[in-house]
Amino acid sequence: MGFPDYFCAFFKGRLFMELRDRIIDKAGNLFIQYGIKNSSMDEIATSLGISKRTIYEIFRDKEDLLISFLRKTWNERNAHFATFLRRDYNVIGVFLKVIEAQQNLPLANVKFFEDIQKYYPQALQYLAKVMSPMQAHCSRIKQLYPDACTVFIGPCISKKEEADQYPGIVDCVLTFEELTDWFKQENIALEKVSDEPETGGKSRLYPTAGGIIRSMDGKEQTVNYLVVDGVENCIHALRDLIENNLPDQKCFIEMSACSGSCIGGPAMDRNHRTPVRDYMAVNGYARRKNFGVSAEAERLVKEIKPIHLSAAMPSEKEIRDVLVKMGKTSPEQELNCGSCGYNSCREKAVAVCRGKADLTMCLPFLKEKAESFSDKVIGNTPNGIMVLNEELEVQLVNKSACRIMNIANPRDVIGSPVIRLLNPSDYVMAMDKPGSTHEAKNYFAEYGKYVEETIIYDRQYHIIISIMRDITEEENRRIKKETVSKDAVEITDKVIEKQMRIVQEIASLLGETTAETKIALTHLKESLKNE
Repeated sequence: MGFPDYFCAFFKGRLFMELRDRIIDKAGNLFIQYGIKNSSMDEIATSLGISKRTIYEIFRDKEDLLISFLRKTWNERNAHFATFLRRDYNVIGVFLKVIEAQQNLPLANVKFFEDIQKYYPQALQYLAKVMSPMQAHCSRIKQLYPDACTVFIGPCISKKEEADQYPGIVDCVLTFEELTDWFKQENIALEKVSDEPETGGKSRLYPTAGGIIRSMDGKEQTVNYLVVDGVENCIHALRDLIENNLPDQKCFIEMSACSGSCIGGPAMDRNHRTPVRDYMAVNGYARRKNFGVSAEAERLVKEIKPIHLSAAMPSEKEIRDVLVKMGKTSPEQELNCGSCGYNSCREKAVAVCRGKADLTMCLPFLKEKAESFSDKVIGNTPNGIMVLNEELEVQLVNKSACRIMNIANPRDVIGSPVIRLLNPSDYVMAMDKPGSTHEAKNYFAEYGKYVEETIIYDRQYHIIISIMRDITEEENRRIKKETVSKDAVEITDKVIEKQMRIVQEIASLLGETTAETKIALTHLKESLKNE
């Protein structure tokens, strides 16, 4: 006896809905954890143990699956949001209730929201559109005083971008540094005044580490309240939550990218960094009760705008070509260090393809290129280069230095005292003299080489660099030239000496002949007179 048709239809429908909900939940978890673009339909099907065809029989495409997930999530929490938004809380209180209501949500990867804004803008309607405290305060001021201009002053640079994204709420954003500089330009000196007694002000704890939790009312005993500040600590905390899912533990984590929260922000007055006194000042200024401010739910809503992509996505070949130029020839070399400002090497490559980034923005690439260039220069220069530590032990020696000192293999002398190779007196002198450079010209008798040395002592890195230039051929030519010149001078001196001797002999002979001639002529003259 079979089941009635209506029962079979009901049973099939229930199984269908259960499968549909399973797919939505699993896909949503993957979307949130890894991003929409990084989660494929194949991965969703594999994680569920079903075929991809089964998913496409229920959902038209990934976009349909995403919207179904967002709609389901939105509907489940919409009633809860509406309940507390209709009550009277101060502005901070409403904001905290929104956060508290979402504490059981899976931790979302930033890429999840970026992908929705970039690639699925039609799904933005399902995201919670709640104002930040800055927007909520300024919106409240404009509500009470329509003609007022709102100026937010704080230590956070990102508030400037937030104000630009949502015009009409915050008219101007100033950092504390800008305010201090402005006061200096206008010669304004602030005077200390006594605080007027107030009944409220608990929410003033907000800018301190743990201030949000301290200003919350009605904290639950079953919830673990944690405070994490500093970018690195926040990243470690997020990874800890992702990698070690805690389904049975409820946590409310107050995270601040800045160490010490807002009072340690990047645009605090740089000349007055006093974290202890800053905390005590804020703590003393706050009160035990909150301000009696009522918040209307509709005024805490903001619009989340899509991020329009201005250029087409480059092809995989174009991305791969850029990665190769960056020295990323394999996935293992894609370090995704973030030093260039992009989340991954692929994002950087895409930006390069679009003309929005340069190859030289990659720090590991520049470091590797500089090291490679340095190695080539040191390895191929005709000058010998030797590096010593302050104990005068050889740390590096290049091929040219090996040729000068007749070293077969550089590894044979690494770590050895330089006295095994050369007289260390010049290196000691370079370390002792006030200047950082010492020039020396030496003859290495054991190697038969004449060498000019420039010795540089780097006090910062505690190393001694010797740059050697082999001038043996030049010196040999100079010595040979000096020898030839000396021989030529000696020969010239001998020739001159011989010539002078001959001249003297000729002069002597000429003198004798002249005297004899004078005598003969005198006798002849006297004879003629007598006749």
